[in-house]
Amino acid sequence: MAVSCTFAGWLYFELAGNPTYGAVVAKEKVLEFFTGYVLEKSLAVDNIFVFLMIFGYFKVEPKFQHRVLLYGVFGAIVLRAIMIFIGAALVQQFEWILYLFGAFLLYTGIHMMKPEAEAEEDLSQNKILTLLKKVIPTSQQFDDEKFFTIENGKRIATPLLLVLIMIELSDVIFAVDSIPAIFAVTTDPFIVLTSNIFAILGLRAMYFYFLLADFAERFIFLKYGLAFVLSFIGIKMLIMHWVHIPISISLSVVFGALGASILTSLVYTRQQEKK
Repeated sequence: MAVSCTFAGWLYFELAGNPTYGAVVAKEKVLEFFTGYVLEKSLAVDNIFVFLMIFGYFKVEPKFQHRVLLYGVFGAIVLRAIMIFIGAALVQQFEWILYLFGAFLLYTGIHMMKPEAEAEEDLSQNKILTLLKKVIPTSQQFDDEKFFTIENGKRIATPLLLVLIMIELSDVIFAVDSIPAIFAVTTDPFIVLTSNIFAILGLRAMYFYFLLADFAERFIFLKYGLAFVLSFIGIKMLIMHWVHIPISISLSVVFGALGASILTSLVYTRQQEKK
């Protein structure tokens, strides 16, 4: 977070000192960066819950999780960069695609608010994981933090490789929500890419912080806050031709929705603990 703030400071002074842009443009770009960063960071919370589920299903020890998340973060950066450049090219060529993004985000937000959307997936019934086990010869045992091992003279994958692939795939799935959302904030590919990268770089640290603080069990209403944010962003994209919502208001709404859902979660869980 400190590095992200430092980057935002550099971006402001770099643009403000350039006669072509000036202080007004610099302030707007920094607000776009912070809004995109907060949006991506908050939507990454869903990734955390899925990581917990994947590690729990495979019974991965904490000492082996570090390496998986390290590779997972770098893989996510590469995949998201590709998706962002494709998205930016589509938006530049077909501006109407923003309305499709908006409709998709509004649908996703409404769907997340439904109680049945909270049901956890049983990975033993996951079709992708079943397919991976058929395609990739996999050992039944871990071999420290190695992704491959030797069994009966053959080189085969360890369960840790399946964990890595599932984490990468989960990030791609969540990127389908988060990348269209940030295009509602800005269509500048540089801001979209940097806000995504800085948000993802803190994903591993955020995962272990959530794990140690037991926030996964405490933030029970956070999903509704995220659903509201996605719905708001979707509506903003759908009405952008008629109503312009300033970046500062968007940032306030994102902060307000997340803050309210977190505060409500903490108060409710504390009362339950007292009971």
